[in-house]
Amino acid sequence: MLFYGRAGTGKTTVARAICRDLGFESILINCSEENGIDTLRTKIRQYASTVSLNGNMKVVILDEFDYANQQSIQPALRGAIEEFHANCRFIITCNYKSRVIEPLHSRCTGIDFTVPSAEKAQIAGEILKRTEYILKTEKIEYEVPVLVNLVKKHFPDVRRIINELQRYSSSGKIDVGILSQGSSESYKELLGYMKAKDFASCRKWVVQNIDLNTAEFFKRLYTELYGVLKHSSIPQAILIIAEYQYKSAFAADQEINTMAMIVQLMMECEFN
Repeated sequence: MLFYGRAGTGKTTVARAICRDLGFESILINCSEENGIDTLRTKIRQYASTVSLNGNMKVVILDEFDYANQQSIQPALRGAIEEFHANCRFIITCNYKSRVIEPLHSRCTGIDFTVPSAEKAQIAGEILKRTEYILKTEKIEYEVPVLVNLVKKHFPDVRRIINELQRYSSSGKIDVGILSQGSSESYKELLGYMKAKDFASCRKWVVQNIDLNTAEFFKRLYTELYGVLKHSSIPQAILIIAEYQYKSAFAADQEINTMAMIVQLMMECEFN
C-alpha cells in the first residue's frame, strides 16, 4: 500500500495499527535517514527473506519514502515487492506521491490521507475532543476558545497540534500565548530585525521558533516578504527561499540552514 498526504495526518500510525491489529511482525525504516541502495540490499532483504516467528505475514514500513533515492532504492524496490510477495508486504508512506516513481504506484494500492472538504468539520471536532481528553487526563488547565483556534490553525496536522500542546503545557495552562508563535506579528518582528541587519536578534528569533513546521515557515516568510521588500528585490528573494527550502530536506542542522538563508536575504535584498 502507498499512503500519501500532508504531514501529521496519521499515515505511519495507521501503518503500525494495521500490523498490530492483524498480528503482523513489522519493521519501520525512515527513508529520510536510510535512503540508499544498501538499505535494500541488507536491512530490507535480510528481514523480508526470513519467516516470521508467529507464522504470519511480515511487513516493511517505508516511512517518508519521498526522500528515498529515485535512481537506486526506488527502482530496486520493484523487484523486492515481487520477489518476497509470499512472505512480506510493503507499506510506503510519503507526503508527496509525485516523488515516488510510477512503477511503484502500479504495484501499490494508493490511499489518500487528504481530508475531504465535506468531512473537515466533523474530523476537526473529533480532534478537538481528543485534545480535551488528553489535557484533562494530564490535569492541564485550558481555555476552550484557544483550543478551538489551535485546531483550526494546524488542522489536519494532528501531530503538530499535540506537539504544540505538549511544548506549551510546561507553563501550566493552555492560554492565548500558544497561538502567538508563528503569527503574522512574529514574522513582522523577524523582518524588522532583517531590515535592521540585526544578526543577533534574528538568531534569537530562529532559536525560539526552531520547532516551526519547515514547509510552513518558508511559505509564511515568502508571503510576508512581499510587503517589506522593494519590488526589484522580490525575484531574488524568491530564488533564495526556494534554494534553502530545497536544502532543508538534507540539512544536518536546520538552525544553521535557516540562518544562512536569512543572512543571504539581508545581504542581497533591499527593504522598503
